[in-house]
Amino acid sequence: MPTYPQLPDNAPFSATQKSWLNGWIAGVLASQPDGGATTPAAAGTPLTILFGSQTGAAEGLAKRLSREARTRGFEPTVLGMDEHAKVELPGCERLLVVTSTYGDGEPPHNATAFWGWLNADTAPALDAVRFSVLALGDTSYDDFCEFGKVVDARLEALGAQRVLPRVDCDTDYDAPFAAWMGTALAALQPDSTEASAPPVVAAAIAPPAPPTAETGTKANPYPATIIDNRLLTTPTAAKETRHFALHINGLQYEVGDALGVMPTNCRALIDAVLLAGGWTADEAVRHTLTHGLDLSSPSHDLLELVAQRGNHHELRGLLQSERSAELKGWLHGRDVLDLLALVPSGAISVTEFTASLRKLQPRLYSIASSLKAVPNEVHLTVAQVRYEAHGRARNGVCSTYLADRVDLDVPVPVFIQPRRSFRLPEDTSKPVIMVGPGTGVAPFRAFLQERQAVGGKGRNWLFFGEQSRGQSYFYKDEWMDMIRAGTLHRMDTAFSRDQEQKIYVQHRMTESGEELYRWLEEGAHFYVCGDASRMAKDVDATLHQIIQTHGGKNPEQAAAYVANLKQAKRYARDVY
Repeated sequence: MPTYPQLPDNAPFSATQKSWLNGWIAGVLASQPDGGATTPAAAGTPLTILFGSQTGAAEGLAKRLSREARTRGFEPTVLGMDEHAKVELPGCERLLVVTSTYGDGEPPHNATAFWGWLNADTAPALDAVRFSVLALGDTSYDDFCEFGKVVDARLEALGAQRVLPRVDCDTDYDAPFAAWMGTALAALQPDSTEASAPPVVAAAIAPPAPPTAETGTKANPYPATIIDNRLLTTPTAAKETRHFALHINGLQYEVGDALGVMPTNCRALIDAVLLAGGWTADEAVRHTLTHGLDLSSPSHDLLELVAQRGNHHELRGLLQSERSAELKGWLHGRDVLDLLALVPSGAISVTEFTASLRKLQPRLYSIASSLKAVPNEVHLTVAQVRYEAHGRARNGVCSTYLADRVDLDVPVPVFIQPRRSFRLPEDTSKPVIMVGPGTGVAPFRAFLQERQAVGGKGRNWLFFGEQSRGQSYFYKDEWMDMIRAGTLHRMDTAFSRDQEQKIYVQHRMTESGEELYRWLEEGAHFYVCGDASRMAKDVDATLHQIIQTHGGKNPEQAAAYVANLKQAKRYARDVY
């Protein structure tokens, strides 16, 4: 392995930041034409790249990794973890894994079967495999990068040789990915030996990712403009949901994709933060607070800083406790301004404060339109986040950015996040069943627009749920038009608060279980979009029960039936 320059010990960074930056420097140098000191792989050197992806981010990084590997002489094969059977893993001498984590440390949707295979007692020995893992996660969750960690450990347990320690990335993953990519590819060159660099974790502030020639990507967002902003709910509804249409001249996407929106922070919140900190901010600091840093979710570094400078015994105890649920409960509803209120004004410098924050991340929204129906437009269905907590009014960063802080025709930076695992069947004669309560109906509006535009003959069944038929029946007129046109063949609705006993989409599924199972037997594809914590789990449990009841199967057979649906890409979820 080549030796790369390191930051000096007295560099003005934390230990985590220095580790991260040293890795980034190595990655940049390794990506140079001479690899910093490395000879390219021999032409056609095989490389297997496996990805586990829930939102499409890991898949996108795997494709970027493949393109870079090809320029270095490798012959890469990129596979979703649900396609791992296409290769004989014990014979894959060079393996790179990019995976996210879903929910409470669980595998992403396309990795469930792979993990079951890899973690089984019958899993094969992998003594010939040299590998490295890049794990994507979010440090605000207890099980940060958990699935990447267990895959990394399991590969080692099966005898695979780790050529580079696992890299755990926070939500700002572009630069640590670039560092890992350069170093991992160098480590897998035919004449390389095992790497000995320490694990790298994304720091709170990082150099920007290099620009790309692509437009409409996270690295190079497209300046869209809002051309429609209207309420989908009545003004008296308990929840406010809005429809947005943005003009995107020439930007391409497919139904099932998501739109990333890069918001700015609210000016009033920024002013309050500066006042609480006792800081007079120059233009550069204010710009950073507006566009660059997350003021809604306090980072662990800020919590540590506040506990120390504010001599806050309760917070210090929570940070030292192994009961993470207690800290999570204490943080609920609190933002960065709440934390600053716990220390005397001026106790923390503005430089320390900004260095402790996480980077402001884009928000991903399921696209609610088809380009075939609305050329040069992209539509979103967005629930507005507005609530009271700890004596203050709170606003969602991106939802209120779109609703309140962006005038029509003012550019909004956006990018396309492909979700290739959430696609309509290529055969337009196949039936589809769509379960989308609340804003989860967004991609199914796109699906139906697409099928109507291409003249698809397959039957379409939509389950939609909200609180009230009279106040929150999104796109009702459009659904009725699609029913009359023969595009939407069946629609079942569940309005939870229109009667004493709450009714949800899973109840409607149960009521129509016999027909739903018949559709599945006839080749229907089953889709779910919406809340991951409760709705998606309830819908999945109901699906299993329907298969048991109407398919005459026991629980194990029903689970195998669902697993086969997933393997055949007939069960797809877009959950958050």
